[in-house]
Amino acid sequence: MISRIDLRGDLLPEGGALRDLLPRADFDVAAALDKVRPICEDVHHRGTAALIDYAEKFDGVRLERVRVPAAALADALERLDPTVRAALEESIRRARLVHRAQRRAPHTTEVVPGGTVTEKWVPVDRVGLYAPGGRSVYPSSVIMNAVPAQEAGVPSMALASPPQADFDGLPHPTILAACALLGIDEVYAVGGAQAVAMFAYGTERPGDPDGCAPATMVTGPGNIWVAAAKRYFTGKIGIDAEAGPTEIAILADSTADPAHVAADLISQAEHDPLAAAVLVTDSVDLADAVDKELAPQVAATKHIDDRIIPALKGRQSATVLVDGIDEGLKVVDAYGAEHLEIQTADAPTVAERVRNAGAIFVGPYAPVSLGDYCAGSNHVLPTGGCACHSSGLSVQSFLRGIHIVDYTRDALADVAHHVVTLAEAEDLPAHGAAIKARFGWKVPGQ
Repeated sequence: MISRIDLRGDLLPEGGALRDLLPRADFDVAAALDKVRPICEDVHHRGTAALIDYAEKFDGVRLERVRVPAAALADALERLDPTVRAALEESIRRARLVHRAQRRAPHTTEVVPGGTVTEKWVPVDRVGLYAPGGRSVYPSSVIMNAVPAQEAGVPSMALASPPQADFDGLPHPTILAACALLGIDEVYAVGGAQAVAMFAYGTERPGDPDGCAPATMVTGPGNIWVAAAKRYFTGKIGIDAEAGPTEIAILADSTADPAHVAADLISQAEHDPLAAAVLVTDSVDLADAVDKELAPQVAATKHIDDRIIPALKGRQSATVLVDGIDEGLKVVDAYGAEHLEIQTADAPTVAERVRNAGAIFVGPYAPVSLGDYCAGSNHVLPTGGCACHSSGLSVQSFLRGIHIVDYTRDALADVAHHVVTLAEAEDLPAHGAAIKARFGWKVPGQ
């Protein structure tokens, strides 16, 4: 069901050469740009009218309005299954604990007497949050996006999620209930690239009660069209990442339980037929045992034919055989997984050696599923190898560091000759003149 890549016996290549040997899904965001560009520009020019037309075209429902009424949010929360509500509330509580601890305090450094640089942290003005609504419903993604933005102190936020024909054109009621629990009252029944365009351009028009104010940043996972729209607007708005298909890598040795490993591979495969499930191990016996576990576990679950089997059999999934844990670490660092599980002897020590991963899950009792919902960590993470250079969503994602430079006359005089020297070395004499002007064109020290 899952292919094998044997990297034993030879010296592993470095960098890109090793990455090229590892499985990865085809996810061509650049090719999708041509299709999202006219959609985004149509939203720019026609506003809410374009959003309504695209809801009919892509979601199969003709909307009367795109903004969700406050009554619908309250009703969704009132009707929410009490056990689901309790689970969402616990997820929110744990996420707040972790993200509140990420807040940044201003810090002042005295460079010289009379010369200080202060770094203050300021939240972005407004954020557009996106919650997918295609194959599955993701109230957990509402939490993972909203909580760090709220803890960062973002003063204005709105959420978009695709309209559902089964719910009279509203987003899924569990999405709405999660918004209500979090106090998000500006919600739009808009999906795909058009949702990103709504946030990027704004759709405010005279006489339009559903007009959305433009946002300075858009976050949240989505399909390739959402990713392409984020790329299209990069530079106009801030984005978290161009999220690709989800992925799990598991570094395991002979001490791992094959039933656990198989279950965790399947748990990610059920997201999407392009989801990646990768096992890296130095134990052929474990690899064989996992193969034996996969068949009955897959047969006993849901979404078999449309998601799980295509994902496990796809080119993006494989068991990678290595000579030892040292080699396994080289492989997982080259892969840069969104989710990385360590199921080895002395797993905490092995986890400390990992350099590239969106999130690391240590030992047999910290599966990715825990992180998806109730670990307190964030599940909006870099995909497609981007964990080699990017981080998951956090409070820091919504903050901007601003330096405040405060120098007295004496402190400037002390360094003025260096500034002038460097300005002239770069052939920027006006820079130096700006310093000289403060001292009557005569710079102390020259």
